[in-house]
Parts: sequence; C-alpha cells; structure tokens
Amino acid sequence: MKTLAATLLIALLAGCATGPQYDKTYTAKGQSSRARFLVLHYTVSDRPSSIKILTEQQVSAHYLVTDDPKPVIYNLVDENNAAWHAGNSSWKNYTQLNNSSIGIEIVNPGWKDTPTGRVYAPFPQSQIDAIIPLVRDIVTRNHIAPENVLGHSDIAPLRKQDPGPMFPWKQFADAGLVVWPDATRVAAIAPIFQTQLPDVAWYQKKLAAWGYGLVQSGNLDEQTRTVLSAFQMKYRPANIDGMPDVETAALLEALTNPAGPLPPVPVPPVLTIPVTPPAEPTPAPAPAVVDPNAVPATPPVKVQQ
Repeated sequence: MKTLAATLLIALLAGCATGPQYDKTYTAKGQSSRARFLVLHYTVSDRPSSIKILTEQQVSAHYLVTDDPKPVIYNLVDENNAAWHAGNSSWKNYTQLNNSSIGIEIVNPGWKDTPTGRVYAPFPQSQIDAIIPLVRDIVTRNHIAPENVLGHSDIAPLRKQDPGPMFPWKQFADAGLVVWPDATRVAAIAPIFQTQLPDVAWYQKKLAAWGYGLVQSGNLDEQTRTVLSAFQMKYRPANIDGMPDVETAALLEALTNPAGPLPPVPVPPVLTIPVTPPAEPTPAPAPAVVDPNAVPATPPVKVQQ
C-alpha cells in the first residue's frame, strides 16, 4: 500500500509540474499565421557590430544574414514573437508592422556620401544565394504573398532607404518571391505617357494604390519625391532621382493595372489663338463746302525792313 501511495503521489506531482494537459485532437479552420509581411533590411554595420546591436539593444530582427564568404544565418527571434525591426511603418491598410511581419537583417555597410553623390554598397552574390532560400522558406510556411515581400524603404520611405538600390530585387522576382511589372506591358504603356505625362496627383494615387503611405497633396513636394525614389530603388534602380517620368509612370501602371485595358492615349489640348477683330475704319472727314458767294481773303502785304 505504501508503494502504491508513493507511486500515485509521484504521478500527481509530475502532473502538477508539467502544467495543464491539452487535447489537440481538433484544429480550428479559422486561423492563419500572424506574419503577413516579410521585410528586408541592411545593417549599415559589419558582422560583429550587427550581432551586438541586434542582440543587446532595443532593435532586433528574426534573422541576420552575414557577409562571410559562406554566409551564416542567425535566427535571433522566434517567428512566433514580434521583432522590433519595422518601427513606425505602413503598407496598404496596415500600420505598425512589427506585429505582423518577419524581419531579415543583412550585413551590409549601406551607403556613404561622396563629392559625386551617395554611393551604395553592393551585396555579394553568395549572400543573395543564401537569402533567397531563406525568404522562400519563410513565405511558404507563413503564406506571405509576393506583393508583401518588402524593403524597409517600402514601409517607411520617408526615413529609411534600406536595402537600397543595389539590392537585386529582380532576382527575387525571377524566383517567384516578389511581384514584378511585366516588361511587355511596360513597353506598351510607355508610348502613351510619352504623349502626355500624368500629373503629380496621378503618381500619388498610384503609389498609394500599390501600398505606399503618402499624403495626397497634388504637389511635387519633398515627401512625394522621396516616395517616388523609394519606388524607383526597387523597380528602376538606374535612376532614383524621385522625379515623375515616363518610365516610372509605366512601371506604376503595369503594377497597379497588370491585365486591364491600357490607359487611353491623352489628347493634347488644342491651342486656340485669339483673333482680334479688325478695328473699325475711321470715317473720312466730310469734304469742305465752298460758298460760291464768299469773297477770297486778301493776302497780307509783306513789309520790307
């Protein structure tokens, strides 16, 4: 009896030690991953500094990819937890994306300003070859759509530039991980905008429709140029001046309207030259009437001095 009692006591204590027991026979249909977005960054630091910053300071990321010849991928935050990598951010109708995203930091020096302008650092191909399978694994497990694989500059364009114009987004598009404008459609749309460039309000509406957060001011202000530059960094990195041009318009139209009818060809406004009506002719003075009975005036006599 003592042995049996001891056994029961041990079993009871063991049950208390392991906590509540759950029956996982059923799984609810109505659920999804908390991760809706995947955000890519560069660290603007070397490997040791990047590790120190991301593990000892407030900022963090789920993954860190080093720039070693054979890159190492550190899993710093469990995907079930929120990492503090996005900050004040938005995409489409979502804001504060830390709670709905997975962040990947990439060891890269970022940029430096030179007398000839800002120069961005390239990414070694070995690093990209390590990141692509990582991204594919994350988006597959969490059912993240390609249009939600973003850069920090997409979700916070007014304060962030990473991963910058040297990041090879096209390689990720070719791997099916990022949405990319169809080149044939872009080529078909470009001549339409060469006829007449859309106004600034059109660019702002298209950028917002694609996901960027910006005020619809209708003016080519600093925030509009900054957001245009962020868009160009991703889809047209050869020129990131933030100016609304034909190629940027064609890329925006191809992304936001990938299969619909092409936009109509703008009809140039007809210039009307105002015609000034001819002035009324000045009537000729009436001829003088000569009185036949009038006596002609006597001419004055010149007096000799």
